[in-house]
Amino acid sequence: MDSGKRAEAGPSTGASEEKQEREERKMTEKPLAVEVCDDHEEDEEDEDKEDGVGAVAGFVPGPLLSLKEQIEKDKDDDSLRRWKEKLLGCVEGDLNGQMEPEVKFHSIGIISDDLGEVSYPLPIDRNQNGLLLFTLKEGSRYQLKLTFSVLHNIVSGLTYSNTVWKAGLQVDQNKGMLGTFAPQREPYVYILDEETMPSGVLARGIYSAKLKFEDDDRRCHMELNYSFEIKKSS
Repeated sequence: MDSGKRAEAGPSTGASEEKQEREERKMTEKPLAVEVCDDHEEDEEDEDKEDGVGAVAGFVPGPLLSLKEQIEKDKDDDSLRRWKEKLLGCVEGDLNGQMEPEVKFHSIGIISDDLGEVSYPLPIDRNQNGLLLFTLKEGSRYQLKLTFSVLHNIVSGLTYSNTVWKAGLQVDQNKGMLGTFAPQREPYVYILDEETMPSGVLARGIYSAKLKFEDDDRRCHMELNYSFEIKKSS
């Protein structure tokens, strides 16, 4: 009996030692598991920051740099400077360090089957503000054509709105995105989406309109008041 008990006690003691070893391994492994988890969480936080999620409260982005400052940062690197000048379409001597972009409109025109292409220089004389820009037949299709330059800095999210009234009542409003433009030597030429004149007796007559251009920062770069006429189709 005693020898049997001793035989049973032997495995029990071994199992206890194995259990203790497992517990010790758990204790040594547990901090490692926490470190790995923390590292993973830090990686996720870094990814969130890159995606703009979980950004630190009170974070202030760096100051807006003028194009001149951006080019001067790399003036010792000829290849990089030339690449920037080619990308921006300008050279260092053309820049004056001004921060705010400026859009300068040179002309507005109309393209249609009735008129072909007619263009008016901008800005329009104050005495002509609200001038009769064009006369088209009812049901005819047309497009407005713009020529403009961008100065000093990149203009982001340039949009237009064209609001139309007849007899003092608003009858139409179109809005659209032109895009983002960098300064360049040659003017940009942009043709707005095609539109169709309404038809019918009630559609004929003279309309007043306002064409307005703004960027992402709500800077208004031009407002143009003009008028046009819809006449009977012959």
